[in-house]
Amino acid sequence: MAYLIKLNNFTDSRGNLTVLDDVEKLLPFSIKRFFYIYKVDDSLRGGHRHRTTQQAVICINGSCVVTNNNGEEKESFLLDDPSKCLILETKDWHQMHSFSSDAILIVFASTTFDASDYIFEPYPDKA
Repeated sequence: MAYLIKLNNFTDSRGNLTVLDDVEKLLPFSIKRFFYIYKVDDSLRGGHRHRTTQQAVICINGSCVVTNNNGEEKESFLLDDPSKCLILETKDWHQMHSFSSDAILIVFASTTFDASDYIFEPYPDKA
């Protein structure tokens, strides 16, 4: 199941500094790709899971919600602080939504892009 990790954050009179230091120990994968999502209207983003890709998701400005389903349980995560990092595992079917108008969501991925890695079919609802 997806889970949150707290990133190191330093605050003083000059502002805030959030650090992803020693990334190989911090994240459960090596970063092969990153991208960011911004200027999102009321659309849903995501709507898939992956065969091999793991992801780390950080809303570095504004806020959004990531709703996750791993086939056994569903959970929603409010990303509203750039020191929150959501780890998405391969089994995590996820949708990003409820973006604030100023939201910038950065995603670090364990693989380069491969269209065949995506599984768009959601898990069936359990009765």
